[in-house]
Amino acid sequence: MTPLIEDYALIGDLQTAALVGKNGSVDWLCLPHFDSGACFAALLGEEDNGHWRIAPTGADTCTRRAYAGDSLVLETFWETRTGTVKVIDFMPQRDQEPDVMRIIEGVSGTVDMSSVLRLRFDFGSVVPWVRRSQGHRVAVAGPDSAWLRSEPPVKTWGQQFSTCSSFSVSAGEQVAFVLTWHPSHSPRPDLVDPFEALDNTLSDWAEWSARCKYQGPYREAVIRSLITLKALTFGPTGGIVAAPTTSLPEEIGGVRNWDYRFCWLRDSTLTLGALISAGYLEEAGAWRDWLLRAVAGDPADLQIMYGLAGERRLPESELTWLRGYESSAPVRIGNAAVRQRQLDVYGEVIDSLRLAHEAGLGDKPHAWNIQLSLLGFLESTWREPDEGLWEIRGQRRHFVHSKVMAWVAADRAVRSLEEDPSLPGDADRWRAMRDAVHREVCEKGYDPVRNTFTQSYGSRNLDAATLLIARTGFLPPDDPRLIGTVDAVRAELGSDGLVRRYSTDGTSIDGLPGGEGAFLACSFWLADALRMTGRTEEATELFERLLALRNDVGLLAEEYDTAAMRQLGNFPQAFSHVGLVGTAVALAEAQAPADAAAGEAAG
Repeated sequence: MTPLIEDYALIGDLQTAALVGKNGSVDWLCLPHFDSGACFAALLGEEDNGHWRIAPTGADTCTRRAYAGDSLVLETFWETRTGTVKVIDFMPQRDQEPDVMRIIEGVSGTVDMSSVLRLRFDFGSVVPWVRRSQGHRVAVAGPDSAWLRSEPPVKTWGQQFSTCSSFSVSAGEQVAFVLTWHPSHSPRPDLVDPFEALDNTLSDWAEWSARCKYQGPYREAVIRSLITLKALTFGPTGGIVAAPTTSLPEEIGGVRNWDYRFCWLRDSTLTLGALISAGYLEEAGAWRDWLLRAVAGDPADLQIMYGLAGERRLPESELTWLRGYESSAPVRIGNAAVRQRQLDVYGEVIDSLRLAHEAGLGDKPHAWNIQLSLLGFLESTWREPDEGLWEIRGQRRHFVHSKVMAWVAADRAVRSLEEDPSLPGDADRWRAMRDAVHREVCEKGYDPVRNTFTQSYGSRNLDAATLLIARTGFLPPDDPRLIGTVDAVRAELGSDGLVRRYSTDGTSIDGLPGGEGAFLACSFWLADALRMTGRTEEATELFERLLALRNDVGLLAEEYDTAAMRQLGNFPQAFSHVGLVGTAVALAEAQAPADAAAGEAAG
C-alpha cells in the first residue's frame, strides 16, 4: 500500500532533504540539492523508481518514532517478537558532499535486519552501474555517483538491480550505513565517521534550537516548525524552498500537482516575521539578503518565485515515466507560474524590507533604491489585472488581494519617508497612490449586500487571501467590513472548520478540473483574523485543532482533506509552518495581558 503523505518524516542537511516512511523506507531524495534530480523517487512512482528500506526482516511498520530532542535526527523504534531495535536516520551538515546516515542500534534481544537500496538517478529513470571498490558499493550513471559502506561491514549482495544487506543486532550493538553522493568524475569522497557525525549533528541542532526566544504555551509545536523551516533553507544562499517535494497532489487522483522546490516571494513577509519573532535574526537576515539579490534588476521583470540562488529560468516539464503519488498525474518539475504577473509580490517585497529594517537587521545601501524602483513600476501598473497570489492558470483579473498589497507597498514607503525625511522619495506622491488604491478597492472589491470583500472586482466569489487585510493595516480590526469578510470567508469557504483558498465547486476560475483540500496556511490566517477582531477564544480553538492535524513528528503538508482526514499537497510545507509560528506567537502575546490581569486580581 502507498504510505499516506503524513506517514513520512523529514531529514536534511540544509541543502537538500529526504522523506523517510514509517516502513523504514527513504522514498524521496534529490541530490545534491533540493532542486536536483531525485535518486529516490518511489514517492511518486514505484519502488523500482528508487528507495532505500532498512527494517526488521518481515516487518511492515514501525512501532513508534520521534525526533531526538529539538533536532532533525529521526529515531524509529521497531518492537519484534525477538527484540527491539532503533534506527537513527539523519543527514549531517555537509562540508562538501551530502551523506545519508542510518545507524541501527539494538535495544533488547536480537533482531534480524534487512536493507534494500535501489538507486535510480534522474527522478527514477536511470539505473546505475554498481561495482565494488575499496570496501564500498559504488553506483555510477552519467554525472552521478553514490558510495555505500557499512560499519562494521555486513553481508551485501546485488539482486534485481538492487543492493541488499542482511545482519543481526543485539542489545548494545550498532551497525551504521553511510550513503554519499558526489560527482562521478571526482575522486572517492573522504570518509566520515557516522557515530561522530551523529554526535555533532545532535549538538548542532541543540545549539540552534536553544536560540529560540519563544517561551509561550505552544513551544513544542513552534520549535518543531522552526526546525522544519531551517531544514528547508538552502544554506549557501539563505533561500527557503516552499517544500522539498514536487507533485504531491492537492486532490488524490487529480492534476493539481506542482513543483515546490523553489523560493516564493509571497512567503517573504510572513517568513521573516516568523523568524524574527522567534529570535532567529541570522536566518532572517540571510533570507532578506537572498530576497535583495533575487529581485535586483528591472522591476518589470520581477518574478513570483526564483531558484535556490535566485535563478530565473524554471521551465516546467512532465515526467511521464512516473505514475504520480496514488496515480495523481502528471508529475511536474519546474513551474510555469514563474512567468505569471502577480502584482502582490511588489508589496510583499517592500513590506519584507520594511520589517527587516524595523527588526534592526541592518539596512543594505541599495535596499531603498530597489524599493523606489519597484514602487515606481507598481505605480504605473497596479490598475492592471494579474493572476493573483494563487497563480491562477486562467484569465487575468483584478484580484482584491493584489490591490491591497499595492496599497501596502505605498503605505510602507510613506511610513519610511515620514520616519526618515533624509531618504530620497516623494511622500506626497506615494500617499496619493495609497489613497487611490484604498478608494478603488473599497468601491470595486467590496460587496455591500453581503458585507464582504470579494476575490476580484465584480465577482461574487470569495478568497481566503482577504483574511490578510487585517494583518496589513488596510482597515482597522474593528471595521465592520473587515469583520464581515472574516465571517463570510468562514461561512462560504469553510470546510469542517478549516478554510479553502477559494471555491472550486463549479465556479472555479483557475482553469483546472477537480478540487483541493482545505489550505492550512489560510486556516492559520483565519485564526489570526479571529484574534484581531476580538475573538481570541475562537482563534485559540481553531489553532489547537490545526495543531492536532500535524503528523506524529509534528509536520504539516500544504492542505488537509477534511472528509478523508488526511494531509494533501507538497510536504512538509513551509507556508503551513510559518502560519503555525505566527499564530502561536500572536496568541501568546494576546494571552499575556489577560494572564497578567488575572495574576494581579488574584494578588
